[in-house]
Parts: sequence; structure tokens; C-alpha cells
Amino acid sequence: MNDEHFMQQALKEARNAFEDGEIPIGAVIVMNNRVIARGYNQVERLKDPTAHAEIIALTSAFSFLGAKYLPDATIYITVEPCLMCAGALYWSKISRIVWGAEDEKNGHKRITGDKWPFHPKTEVVKGVLKDECASLMKEFFKDKR
Repeated sequence: MNDEHFMQQALKEARNAFEDGEIPIGAVIVMNNRVIARGYNQVERLKDPTAHAEIIALTSAFSFLGAKYLPDATIYITVEPCLMCAGALYWSKISRIVWGAEDEKNGHKRITGDKWPFHPKTEVVKGVLKDECASLMKEFFKDKR
């Protein structure tokens, strides 16, 4: 199994968000080549601005493991995390963060610039299935405008 395989799983979560009328961002957390947690945006459903895909997946992973840190896990996210999610990922001490599409408007880099917002030991991989991830976002917002 590779990054593309697990990003496909995150895309499935993003499609769930799309079908629910939520901004289509999905996330999965993987340990030992096994998905241990999933999440997709549920801001509108839960009336909670913190109900981002990453936060939901992180909370599920912490609960599943009975731990507050994820030093042996990888999170796959369809879109670059926002500043809030970057902070949560920092505190989780997650080993790897893999995302698909960049988010120039709401991604953490808009605020952090070149400063590293993640844990010092965290590895970041960008652009995995970026066209598919970006396409889903574009389709969602095209329908909204």
C-alpha cells in the first residue's frame, strides 16, 4: 500500500462531505498500513466550526488508541490543513502528514508563510493526487456560485 492508495481513502471521505453539502475535505489516519480513523468536514451538520476532517479523524484515532499522541501514524488529507488543524496536528506529534491540493485561501501557509507549524519530527508530503483533490473542491464551489 502506498500514499496514493490511502489518499484514495481520504477522497472517499471527501465525497461523503460533498454529498452532505459540506466542503469536500476528507482525512484518514493510518498505522501499520491500516486505516485506524476517518473523518470528513461536518461543520454544517454539527454547527461547529472546529468539525474539520482532520479534527474528527484525530479525535477518532486518539479514542481508538487510548492515547493523545500519534508518533507512528500518517494522516492523509485531501487539502492542505488550515491553521487550526495544523495546530492540532502539531500537538498530536503525528509522524507524517500527506495532503493533496494546496489551499491558497484557507491553508495554514497563508498565515505561517515559510514557518514550520508542525512538530519538528513530522514529515510532510504534498501533492499526492492533487488534481483529483482540487477537482472535487472546484466542483463543489462551482455548484455553490
